Amino acid sequence: MTVRHPLRLAVASLTAAFATVWSITASAQPVDLLHQPYRLDTGLVSRSISFENPTGAPGEGGKAASPLGVGRKGAPARTIKPGEEVQLCDIEGPGTIRHIWITTVQEPANQRALIVRAWWDDQEHPSIECPIGDFFGFAHGKIMPYQSAVHSVGSTGGRNIWLPMPFVKRVKMTFCNQAQQEVPLYYQIDYTIGDQHPSDVGRLHVLFRRENPTTQKQDFELLPLRQNKGRFIGSVIGIRNLHPEQWWGEGEVKVYMDGDQEFPTICGTGSEDYVGLAWGIQQTPFLYNGCSLDQKDETSGHVFVSMYRWHLPDPIAWQREARITIQQIAWNNGLAETQDDWSCATFWYEPVPSAPLPALPDVAARTANIWPGK
Repeated sequence: MTVRHPLRLAVASLTAAFATVWSITASAQPVDLLHQPYRLDTGLVSRSISFENPTGAPGEGGKAASPLGVGRKGAPARTIKPGEEVQLCDIEGPGTIRHIWITTVQEPANQRALIVRAWWDDQEHPSIECPIGDFFGFAHGKIMPYQSAVHSVGSTGGRNIWLPMPFVKRVKMTFCNQAQQEVPLYYQIDYTIGDQHPSDVGRLHVLFRRENPTTQKQDFELLPLRQNKGRFIGSVIGIRNLHPEQWWGEGEVKVYMDGDQEFPTICGTGSEDYVGLAWGIQQTPFLYNGCSLDQKDETSGHVFVSMYRWHLPDPIAWQREARITIQQIAWNNGLAETQDDWSCATFWYEPVPSAPLPALPDVAARTANIWPGK
């Protein structure tokens, strides 16, 4: 008969308990797919949706036939008619959209006439409602090849977004053609299912705003008031300088959060300063900040700017409410109030239920004074 020492039994019991707790804690940790590519037992299942497999179901891809036969590029794209809204995905969770690639026509007006919408976890109103160009990283409908931490865009309009988009119960996403002509649509949504998300995980929200022109001394809102906890990821900001004789970008970004009234908690020093540049704007795209477009239209004399800032390593988070603005201040022999054409696609996370987005400007307002030509 073996007699075990009480101390050894206690140590063994504690070791087993610790191992159990460690195992539970480790399994509850979020999976870092980017920095831990060697982890194989993640509990996640990979799926992808396109017109070749519109449900993402296993073993259901590539069944359509072309003149070359079944499975030989039978359904790579669809033609979307004017006024038509098509479903991109309807996925049951829990899961995370990891990447979206899309391409269509390249004309500038269409980049504002084609709309992406997304609904998280059966909420009645969309949490994403944005023109396709601005959603994928560029303002004014002007396709510029560049890469950032959030987007990558090819010179002919192949575009990608890499922000993770978690959901708990369900995600539905659509593409709406508000242009006056039919357009081709190619796309692919890559996602995982089986992710372990808390019920209050942040869902990606994206809105589009434009003021053409802005109102003097009334700061342009990048993020209208949100009364929920959340995290600001950043904005793609478009400026059309209506006064080429003066520098447009002396305005400061202001972040009002968790009870701020007249004055903000976070205050910038200038518009180009906010996107990490200095002494004017330069067409220089970087990972988290920069400018992908700074060009003058010779016909109108207006300067078109598309710039961005991503708060990924330097988070801006709040617990109760937030509102984010940027001023319209020029330099013309000194500081001067001004009015220009400003737009933004703003990205942030907050739980659902969440308040409806501000009303999307109609297609005429979105496309007016767009970048000329192709």
